[in-house]
Amino acid sequence: MHYDHLDYKTIDRIKSKVGKVVIGLGVGAHFERWGFAKENIIELDWNEIVDLTNGCSITAKTGRHFSGRTTRRNNTLWISFILKTPTSNLYLGGDSGYDTHFKQIVDAYGPFDLAILECGQYNEYWKYIHMMPEETAQAAIDLKATKLLPVHWAKFALSLHAWDEPIERVTNAANEKSLQILSPMIGEELLLTGTNDFREWWKKVR
Repeated sequence: MHYDHLDYKTIDRIKSKVGKVVIGLGVGAHFERWGFAKENIIELDWNEIVDLTNGCSITAKTGRHFSGRTTRRNNTLWISFILKTPTSNLYLGGDSGYDTHFKQIVDAYGPFDLAILECGQYNEYWKYIHMMPEETAQAAIDLKATKLLPVHWAKFALSLHAWDEPIERVTNAANEKSLQILSPMIGEELLLTGTNDFREWWKKVR
């Protein structure tokens, strides 16, 4: 993982609230060093599945990205997750460029009630590792997702676009495709089943 996705201070603050940790191969060593019990750390390779309690399971799938920063690259596995609960089928994409893997995943595991996909910090030069907003909407369509939750925007300024450009572009693209998009404010409750009525809050903070 990148250090900005696996931040020690953040992990340490939520440590007491965490039961099992499900991660990609190679990431477990960090959690062990940070004091997590080894028996609570589950490392998965692509296509591996772990059954959790109460009828839930997590499957690890591919993602088109890389791990590491500076000169240390790809010592850990970059993955996406499929989270199945008794009532929902969720796709958690992580960072990924757009490619055929979304259609391959839906053929085996879809359709999905909700797709959580990255949308932000993009650039044409990085198109193989980060999706443009229109590709985020298309990926949700590929996944046959009922709802799309765009993430990875309105945070770190790593690219050259305006902070609210991603949500504007992905919302427009979703509307054109009749795709339901969810845009909660940070900390706002999101219902997996039921009705969410989120406003375009970002237009009020420009």
